[in-house]
Amino acid sequence: MKPQMLMAAILALAPIGTAFAAQTSGTITAISKKADTITLSDGKNYTLPEGIEDTNLRVGEKVQLTFAIKGGKAVVSDLTREK
Repeated sequence: MKPQMLMAAILALAPIGTAFAAQTSGTITAISKKADTITLSDGKNYTLPEGIEDTNLRVGEKVQLTFAIKGGKAVVSDLTREK
């Protein structure tokens, strides 16, 4: 019985702290240079980390993002402009 309880506890705690990367694409509808975020046409905000400059991004531009949820925020790890 103990090995089963141990395995159940391990499986229950495994997702804690694990960030899974996801992808999305859309059109930029807003840019906040102060908060280092962009908003896409899906209505969600995405945080831009150091190294991804928002100065070259424009509202109306189509982009594809790779992001992970960290600290309750969708943090971008890769951003590609779509043609």
